[in-house]
Amino acid sequence: MRFNRWPRVEGDNETPRKRAAFVRSQRQKCDKLPLFAELIRETQHDVDTEMARCHESWPIAQQRGRNERAARWRKARSKLWSHGDNMRQLLRALWRDCPYPADPTYLLDLFHKIDVGRVDPERPPWRFHPEIKPRVTLDPASFDEAFRQIGQSKVGGGPKTIPADKFIFCGNIGSGFLILHSMVRLVEPNESFYTSSNHRLRDSHVGRSGHWVDLEVFGKVSDEDLARIERLAQMADTRPVIARVSGNWARTSIEDVEGRSV
Repeated sequence: MRFNRWPRVEGDNETPRKRAAFVRSQRQKCDKLPLFAELIRETQHDVDTEMARCHESWPIAQQRGRNERAARWRKARSKLWSHGDNMRQLLRALWRDCPYPADPTYLLDLFHKIDVGRVDPERPPWRFHPEIKPRVTLDPASFDEAFRQIGQSKVGGGPKTIPADKFIFCGNIGSGFLILHSMVRLVEPNESFYTSSNHRLRDSHVGRSGHWVDLEVFGKVSDEDLARIERLAQMADTRPVIARVSGNWARTSIEDVEGRSV
């Protein structure tokens, strides 16, 4: 079976850089708490003691890692031999050809994916790429079912106005992937000019004529799907909703909004 050899257990390699790093670490601990520097120094040991501790602990840690790795290899071989001859031969061929590192953890993960059905041993994913199918919501019953919000930002704002919320949605109802920008606008856009600069916002006339929702659609969409998007958005909002393809300003007039709100 394909595997990578693990390095043998060796003693710790003492270098001047290790000794200097340990001394620097002790000094930084004292500098971090200068009021307790003397107490910290009393708990610290010299560099020779630290190097001796490393010489003793490093081989033990290496051997522990080798033992754990060997145990995983034994577990993987046990799972391999639990299959029949034909399946075992197929699994060996998969392990030889797969792009995974020659590590027992990856071998156990491959066996697990085969057992739960995520990998077909007859059609491994590194040979047979699955067909990419976009997520499509056909005949959605609501706007939330067809689109999900992926962003939000503030647009506009000034001395006499507050910034408006701009919501971004994405979804696919059959014609392709679509991005929607939703923003509330004034039915009478010149209302903000009728308010003097010293009026407070709650005393002004801004918004008394009502608001409407501008739903800008980015992407290829048919007239039928555009009407469906507008209908779904209107079901989710009490204000008039106008859905338009990005760049098409023919349906954003106030007369169109007033005609739809009657």
